[in-house]
Amino acid sequence: MKASLIATLLLATFALPAHALTILTEDWPPVSFANDKGQPDGMAVAVVRLLQDRLKDNSAIQVQPWARAYNSLINDKDVMLFTVGRSAERERLMTLLGPILISSTDVFALKQYAESIRKLPPGAMQQLQTAAYRGSIFESTAKARGFQVFPTTDPAHSARMLVAGRVKLWAEGNVVVGNVLREQGLPPATVERVATLDKLSLYLAFSPNVPRDTILRWEKALSDIKQDGSFAAIHQHWFPLDPVPLTVERLGIQK
Repeated sequence: MKASLIATLLLATFALPAHALTILTEDWPPVSFANDKGQPDGMAVAVVRLLQDRLKDNSAIQVQPWARAYNSLINDKDVMLFTVGRSAERERLMTLLGPILISSTDVFALKQYAESIRKLPPGAMQQLQTAAYRGSIFESTAKARGFQVFPTTDPAHSARMLVAGRVKLWAEGNVVVGNVLREQGLPPATVERVATLDKLSLYLAFSPNVPRDTILRWEKALSDIKQDGSFAAIHQHWFPLDPVPLTVERLGIQK
């Protein structure tokens, strides 16, 4: 009887609407972006909307510039931002839940220069001007590896800088590069990867004050959709050739 009562109370707890959050994302297609109608769209948006449905949460998803959204995550109350790359510094500042997607931080060059750049002696590649999205994990990773980084306003700006010859390299998440090039009217073969700096897991990130029980509700919902196949269906729709991350981990302040 006691075990049955506890189970009933737990089910009732997770059936309650989630603690109200300000939900933010960035323009980083095809992971997240505002579509032609100005509505949030993309792989991660579809995942978050499914989680909201499970949690009975009807909060609007807002697409904002990365720097503004990240500042809100760190400084404002009750914020959830997606997707956020994992780093030791970020684990000290927030709670990360996921992963939603596995990417990598890659360095790209124009195809005609890629082979000669790969043949440069150790350390020489890092001396080339490298475009990277300002405030992103790709910028910080490239800087940490010694690259001479030119910060840009967004990935499209980085691509234009590379194609125009204003920089020699572009550091970016591999999952968005093809889409960025297509939006610029360029074939994906315009660039070629010359280095991989690290693998990158991408998460939902919660601001420091978000209650632990709220994060546990989101974790339960994420675990459920990964177990019932609905997460995999979304992932494979957007990234049919990539492996689906089916583990669930909670990192950072509310670990």
